[in-house]
Amino acid sequence: MHQEQCIKDNLYYVGASDRRLRLFENAYPIPYGMSYNSYLILDEKTILFDSVDRTVEGVFFENLKATLGDRPLDYLVITHMEPDHAATLGDLLNMHPEMMIVGNAKIKAMIGQFFDFSLDHRFHEVKEGDSLSTGEHSFKFFFAPMVHWPEVMMVYDEKLKVLFSSDAFGSFGALSGNIFADELNYQSEWNSESRRYYANIVGKFGLQVMNILKKLSDLDIEIICSLHGPVFRTKEDVQACIKKYRTWGSYTPENDEVVIYSGSVYGHTEEFATLLATLLAKRGVRNTKVYDISSIDVSYLLSEAFRAKVLVFAASSYNGGIFTPMENFLMDLVAHNFQNRDVFVVENGSWALTAGKGMREIIGQLKKVNIAEETISIKSLLKDAQYADAVAMADKIVEDLKK
Repeated sequence: MHQEQCIKDNLYYVGASDRRLRLFENAYPIPYGMSYNSYLILDEKTILFDSVDRTVEGVFFENLKATLGDRPLDYLVITHMEPDHAATLGDLLNMHPEMMIVGNAKIKAMIGQFFDFSLDHRFHEVKEGDSLSTGEHSFKFFFAPMVHWPEVMMVYDEKLKVLFSSDAFGSFGALSGNIFADELNYQSEWNSESRRYYANIVGKFGLQVMNILKKLSDLDIEIICSLHGPVFRTKEDVQACIKKYRTWGSYTPENDEVVIYSGSVYGHTEEFATLLATLLAKRGVRNTKVYDISSIDVSYLLSEAFRAKVLVFAASSYNGGIFTPMENFLMDLVAHNFQNRDVFVVENGSWALTAGKGMREIIGQLKKVNIAEETISIKSLLKDAQYADAVAMADKIVEDLKK
């Protein structure tokens, strides 16, 4: 049954959500599901912005049919060729042979990689800054390469002042009737999933994020329509979205807090982590988080790194190196171009203290990271004599938080 919704005037939401998929991109847990957003404008000519993943194609096509009625589909704008937004392209062409595909040169090339049909007389190529009119609406195109694929572009509707932002400003999570952020408990229930989405999907490309924000800075944006997550339609929500992306894109800590990552085999390393958290609490540090990296998916660990100012990595030595989950997590930070934090290192080892050196070598690959000079080394069991080391680290962390 069709479930389309009007966003404003003749702009409609025709997307759908999947609550059965467990891993987005077969990599990231999505316990609250995922939305695949598509938008339709009924102007003198009709124009659709992106399609959807195969998993929700049934509802999508019902929404599109109900909203179009007996009108043709004149344009399909593709802002991103990833299959969760373009898998139904061939079916759309079969249903609407009159449809003209709008995209850039890289999108055209990728269509040829994913599909076998001919694009002769079916493709309208746009370049940076080009405009397209459908009657009352005029659309301007802004290329956003590597946010987060090379072909990505965003589109601005000058009439409704809507930014079709592709994957940017998106979030993990299915939509349940309420498609607008101001209808949701966004800050308490969605913000962390928005950060986790950014950190894992877009986080590597901070420079490119800052570049597109600069391109968009002169636009009067009243509504943001992303390909995932809710629609932002209030001035406060739109401004908050852009502010968050400036923070994350510049790798600026979201708040002055501490995250302690514990990679502990038998619990002795974790004992130090909890002791340090207690000492920080006694010094007035709020909302410190301690994570057992073996029991939490790395996508959540990465998201928390994007949030906090100070990170503590405490790990056991393992096989003459670093405890494997910690090594994998640190390499994930490197892969996501993570940077600009204060970092502390704690190692443990019964017969070889190797974790500290290994962690420092990996962390050293990160840009603008200030690593504390001293590594705290524990030999098997945390002893009373090392309480002073924990106190000294807590004091130094408090000092760093005040900078």
